[in-house]
Amino acid sequence: MPINPLTLKKIRRFSSIKRGFYSFLILSSMILISFFAEILVSNRAIVVNFNGKFYFPTYGQIITGKTFGLDYEYETNYRELAREFKQGKGGNWVLLPPVPYNPYENDLRDNEYPPFPPSLKDRHYLGTDTVGRDILSRLVYGFRIAILFSLGLLAANYTIGISIGCAMGFVGGKFDLFFQRIIEIWSNVPFLYVVIIISSIVVPSFMMLILIMAFFEWIGMTWIMRTMTYKEKAREYVLAARAMGASDFRIIFRHIIPNAVSVIVTFAPFSVSGGIVALTSLDYLGFGLPPPTPSWGELLQQGWANMDAYWIVGSVIFAMTLTLITVTFIGEAVREAFDPRFHTTYE
Repeated sequence: MPINPLTLKKIRRFSSIKRGFYSFLILSSMILISFFAEILVSNRAIVVNFNGKFYFPTYGQIITGKTFGLDYEYETNYRELAREFKQGKGGNWVLLPPVPYNPYENDLRDNEYPPFPPSLKDRHYLGTDTVGRDILSRLVYGFRIAILFSLGLLAANYTIGISIGCAMGFVGGKFDLFFQRIIEIWSNVPFLYVVIIISSIVVPSFMMLILIMAFFEWIGMTWIMRTMTYKEKAREYVLAARAMGASDFRIIFRHIIPNAVSVIVTFAPFSVSGGIVALTSLDYLGFGLPPPTPSWGELLQQGWANMDAYWIVGSVIFAMTLTLITVTFIGEAVREAFDPRFHTTYE
C-alpha cells in the first residue's frame, strides 16, 4: 500500500529536524538494546563450547553445572566456568556478555560491604548498589520496564480518551454534559492517596499499576479529542459525508479521527515521558513495583540514602536525563513536522 504523499512530506520534515531525528535514533537504540538485554547484560553465557559441543544458555533452559563437569546440580555459574576453562587445557571456552550480571544477582566479597564503586576488573562498570547488585544491569532492565509501562499506559489512555472524547464531541447534548460532570468529579480524586490505599491492601503488579494510572490519566486526552471532534464535525467534509448517507461510526473512524491524528501523535512522546516519570516517582516513594524488580525509582531512593556512593545516584540521574531529553526533543520535532501550517494551502 503506497504511503500518502502528505505523510511522506511530514516524515521528511521530521528527518530534517536534526535534534529530534538524532534523539529518535538514540531512543530507538536504547529500546532495542533493552529488549535484547539478555545478550549484553546477563549472568548467562551467550555461547559455551564444551568437549566440541556448543550450548546457548541465554534464551534456553537452565543448564546445570553437572553438564559441564562441575559438582553441583543447580544452574551453572558461567563466570566461574569461564575461569575453570581458562585454567584448563581442553580447548573449552565460554563467551560471556559484556556485563556478566543479571539485575537480581548479589555479587558480594569477603570482608567488604556494598555498595562497591565502579570497577573494570570486576566488570561492574557503574558499580553496585547497597546489596551488591550491578547498577548497569538494573538501569538497562529498569529502562525496559519503564518504557513498556509507558507504552502500555499510553495505549490505555489513548483508547479510553479517544473513545469517550469523540463520543462527547460528536453526540453532544446531555451525553456531553453528563461526562463533563463525571470528569470534573473524577479529576478531583487524589491519585496518590488511591495508590497508597491500594498498595497497603495488595502488592501492586505491573498491569495493576497501568490500570490504576489509566484510571486517572485518560482525562487529558478526553478533553483534547472532545475539542477536536467538535471542531472537525462542523467542517464541510463531514457535512458532505453525512449528506451521502455515511453512518456516524464511519464519519468518526474514517473522517474525524484521521484528521485529528496530528494532535494525537504530537502528544504521544510527552505522554511516554510522563509515564516514565510517574513510575519512577511511585517506585521512589515505595508505592510502585515490588522489590527486587529493577527500578530507576528504587535506585534513586538508594542514592538519596547513600549520598557517599555517588555512582548510584549519578548513574540513574544521567539515564533519566538522557531519556527525558531525547523524548522531549522527539516530541518537539513531531509537533513541528505535523504542524498543519506547513502542509496547508489557503486559497
